[in-house]
Amino acid sequence: MKRITVVGTGYVGLVTGTCFAETGNQVLCVDIDANKVEKMRSGQVPIYEPHLDVLFERNIKADRLRFTTSLDEGVEFGEIIFLALPTPPGEDGSADLSYILGVADQLGKMIQGYKVIVDKSTVPVGTAEKVHQAIANHAQFPFDVVSNPEFLREGFAVDDFMKPDRVVIGTSSERAQKEMEQLYKPFVRQGNPIIVMDEKSAELTKYAANAFLATKITFMNEVANFCELVGADVDKVRIGIGSDDRIGRRFLFPGIGYGGSCFPKDVQALVKSGKEEGFNFKILEAVMAVNEEQKTVLMPKIANFFRGDLKGRKIAIWGLAFKPDTDDIREAPALYMIDELLKAGAEVHAFDPEAMHNVKNQLGDSIHYGSTEYDVLTNADAVVICTEWGIFRNPDFNRMKELMKDTVIFDGRNLFDTKEMTDRGFYYQSIGRNTIQI
Repeated sequence: MKRITVVGTGYVGLVTGTCFAETGNQVLCVDIDANKVEKMRSGQVPIYEPHLDVLFERNIKADRLRFTTSLDEGVEFGEIIFLALPTPPGEDGSADLSYILGVADQLGKMIQGYKVIVDKSTVPVGTAEKVHQAIANHAQFPFDVVSNPEFLREGFAVDDFMKPDRVVIGTSSERAQKEMEQLYKPFVRQGNPIIVMDEKSAELTKYAANAFLATKITFMNEVANFCELVGADVDKVRIGIGSDDRIGRRFLFPGIGYGGSCFPKDVQALVKSGKEEGFNFKILEAVMAVNEEQKTVLMPKIANFFRGDLKGRKIAIWGLAFKPDTDDIREAPALYMIDELLKAGAEVHAFDPEAMHNVKNQLGDSIHYGSTEYDVLTNADAVVICTEWGIFRNPDFNRMKELMKDTVIFDGRNLFDTKEMTDRGFYYQSIGRNTIQI
């Protein structure tokens, strides 16, 4: 059992703290938002993440998971202190390190005795050195700074943390390495590796992984767009290349682009880091450009179907989160589609199982919100599918036909079979597949 402090209770921090508590550690989470801390103390989970609520409640009841607004208390408590603070993109695309370095500056004045300080946030190469220097400016006691990037998929974060396919530890300190290996030992009992490397390599590993996955998604989206031009079927192409174990099946599903809290800002930050060193990531520059266009790739199809006149048309949106099983709308393609539809004069009615409250906070009453996926279909001229939630995969098509003014679907996630949809009497356009006219 170790005493762990997690500074920051966002998506990464809360999952990290809860999962460490689940393996018997004593965890104290620190956040400056007093209202949020009070809600968490009462058992309210501030984010939507499958299975997190069960672990969260269990460990609060067991008094292994606690919350405070006091950084002093957190520093005094923890043997290992995780920094899970935001690194939002600045205006130039670089990662904003002000939150991390601000806390690091305070840590140096507070630590009493040896501490392991862990960068859990996604940070540019060289951040561990900056954190070390910020702490060293004031520290009177020994400490080590470790880079320990997270590889959590939203919607699967608890499983990814509890059963990681690898743990990356960046440190040049044998003492810190032993502390971290002991901490993670319960999570790798099935033999998955704990990979130890230097701090800079660990920092770059996270960016490189996300940039590669974003590239893979974007490559497949370009292939899908080309399929439409030549009459090929992207589903068949995807299966054909995904069967090659050098490529793999995952992240080959075409759609309306990637979004979320990681891929957009991490690709952007890596490109910016390259420029600072006089290096151009030409592939990643192209990835960002293609993804930006892909977010609204359905818009010309919609405009063409309605002969360029969307004014007053009721368009239903299914899905607002950037992916299913999360309420995260950061860089969600649905928001870009909504913006274009509103500009064209359409009336937008949207439904999402979890993300509507976040969208309403951002867009207010500029669009309408339904209480179910069918609410938004009444007299709709078309429905646009932006997120592949499970409830959208097998809807009541007969009910849809009864409710909709016109049976038109623009599917940004390729949920249905094209021929089957035509047989059901729908006009159905998707990504990278032929549209069978009815």
